[in-house]
Parts: sequence; structure tokens; C-alpha cells
Amino acid sequence: MSLPQHTDATLRYQQQVDNSRSYVMPFIQREFPELKGLRVMEIGCGEGGVLTPFLEAGCRCVGVDLFPERIELAKGFLGQYIDNGQLQLIAKNIYDVDFFGEFQHAFDVIILKDAIEHIPDQDKLVAYLKNLLTVRGQVYFGFPPWYMPHGGHQQICGSKFLSFLPYVHLLPRPLYRGLLKAFGESEGTIKELMELVDTGISIERFEKIVRTTGFDITQRKYYLINPIYKYKFNLQPREQFGWMKKIPFVRNFFTTCMYYMIKPSAETKG
Repeated sequence: MSLPQHTDATLRYQQQVDNSRSYVMPFIQREFPELKGLRVMEIGCGEGGVLTPFLEAGCRCVGVDLFPERIELAKGFLGQYIDNGQLQLIAKNIYDVDFFGEFQHAFDVIILKDAIEHIPDQDKLVAYLKNLLTVRGQVYFGFPPWYMPHGGHQQICGSKFLSFLPYVHLLPRPLYRGLLKAFGESEGTIKELMELVDTGISIERFEKIVRTTGFDITQRKYYLINPIYKYKFNLQPREQFGWMKKIPFVRNFFTTCMYYMIKPSAETKG
């Protein structure tokens, strides 16, 4: 069952703003209490709602997205910050040579909110981000662990039954694809959901990537109920139980969202 925010850009933007102001920004402020003047970039910025509270707080921001149409929407919502020179919005790949040349070691905070689970070659991405951070810089990640009930983003399904069916994305690939086709999902939806089978990321895999690419975890938070579910399912956010956090792998099945802050290890900076 497609949710209203999937087709209503204004509603989607407003929900992003509220979620960022209530949950994302306070988490980042654990590491950066003073936000004014902070250099912030969001990768996969969409309509720009996540960046809005940071702009309001006096940060200087860059929003990057591969989809020009989403950047155009962001320009509509955030035009005042573009006009005053506080915000740049860019439809570009962050690996582009000219992007790297302009923003090498430029950002105090890089944000990836509900983005890394869509990105191939996650090891390459995390390692590359080090080149875009200032000396004190850190990266925020927020993502749903792959094995959790809706880790496959099946809520985008047109079928109401499939959109609420937990763990269906964990079926063997041919069976999962066949089920989606049998329920009449569009080829575009099937393609998007099958791509997530390849890029979905677990807690353990993410933390292994962090270690192997030369980062340290400075903050982490486990959610039993993802803050974004307030808008999707009318559920109140709730942190994970302490005992569940300590059970490797099993915790993936019952943790609907992870927040992380990571920074380059002292021996790997430079």
C-alpha cells in the first residue's frame, strides 16, 4: 500500500523536517553541541527536509542527490537559504572529480539518512567519505537493518497485504520476485525492491565496514520502533531494549533503525 508521502512531496518534506529536528539533529549534537557555522553535507538529500533544521540553526549546508527532479523540489522548499548563500544544492555524483576538487576536507558533518542501504559498494563509499571531512569531521548514518521486519522497504508495495507483511524480503530471491509479480507489483517497484536485496545492510556488516575503512564509532543508538514510523504507521518511537542490543545478529530482526556517528581513527587521519 503506497503511503501518502510517497506521492506528496510537500508532506514528505514536512515529515523529514520534523524527524530531523526531533531525532537526527539531537543525536548529532551529542558530538557537535554548537551548530552555528558548522559545515554540513547530506548525501541523498531529496527534498531537503533533513537539512532544514540545520539551516535554521545557522549551519552552512550542501545537499547532493543523483536525481535532478528532487533537487528542483528542494530548491522550491529552501530557496531563501540558497539566496542568502547558506545552501548549495547539487545534482551530481560525489565521486565526480570536480566535486572532490571543490569539497575535499570541507565538511564537519556528513549525513546519510536512509541512504546507505540503497548504495552499492558500501565499503568504497565509507572509505571515500574520509576525504571530504575536516579534521574534526564525523559522519552520521541512519538506516534500517536488513533483517528487520520491513528492512526490504516493502511498504512501497501497491499491495496492502505485501506492504504490511513482515520479513517477506528475506525469502529466496526467485520466490520473492515471483511473489511480487503474483501480487501485481509494477516492474519499477520490483526492480527497486530487488536492488535492496543486494544493498541492504546489517548491523554487523556496517560495523565491520566502519572498522576496516579506518573509522571509530563515537555514538550509536538502536530503535525498537523507528522514529519515521510515527508518520508511516502512527507508532511512537521507542529505543531498543538493553538486553536485545547485546545479542549479535538476532538484534537485527527486532531493531527497526540504527543511528551512528563515526569519525576517522586517529592513526588513519590525513
